[in-house]
Amino acid sequence: MSRIGKSPVNIPSGVDVKLNGTNVTVKGPKGELSQEIDSCVTLTIEDNTITFSRESDSPTHRAKHGLYRALLQNMVVGVSEGYKKELEVIGVGYRATTTGQQLELALGYSHPIVFEIPSEIKVSADTQKGKAPVVTLESYDKQLLGQVAAKIRSLRKPEPYKGKGVRFLGEEIRRKAGKSAGKK
Repeated sequence: MSRIGKSPVNIPSGVDVKLNGTNVTVKGPKGELSQEIDSCVTLTIEDNTITFSRESDSPTHRAKHGLYRALLQNMVVGVSEGYKKELEVIGVGYRATTTGQQLELALGYSHPIVFEIPSEIKVSADTQKGKAPVVTLESYDKQLLGQVAAKIRSLRKPEPYKGKGVRFLGEEIRRKAGKSAGKK
C-alpha cells in the first residue's frame, strides 16, 4: 500500500467534510474548498477521520491513492489553520508595496510591476530600514498560494553572482565566483 495513502486524515473540530459522489467539499473557519476525486479511489468518513482505499494495485491507482490523501490533508489544514509564504526582495533599489489586493514591485526594470493578487490570498509588504522588504502571503488554499508565490518569484529570480532578486524567506542560493583576476 501507499505509505501516504493508508494513513488517515483527522478532521479537527469546526471543520465540516461532505462527500457528494466524486466531489469532496471541506468547510472550516478560514474558508471552503472542494476537490474532484478519481473513481479509482474511495474515501470513508467516520468518527472525525477520513480513510482512503483504492480498487487495484496498478501503478496509476497507487499514485492517485497517495495524491488524493495529500490533497485532502492540505485542504483540511488550510481551512482550519491556513498557510503562509514569505518572500524576500533583495537588491539595491528593489521595493515592494501593497495597496489592497495589488502588489507593486520595483525590481530594477524601467517600470514598476503591478501584480494583482487573487481575493483568496491576503498580502502584506513589510519594509524596515536596513533590511530587505518582505512580502507575506496568507491563504487557506495551499495550491493557489504556492502558484502565486512562484509567479512573484519568477518576476526576478535570484541570480547566482550577487544574489539579487525575489526569493523565499530562508532559501539558500548557490553562489558562484565572479570573473578571475585581470590580465598579467
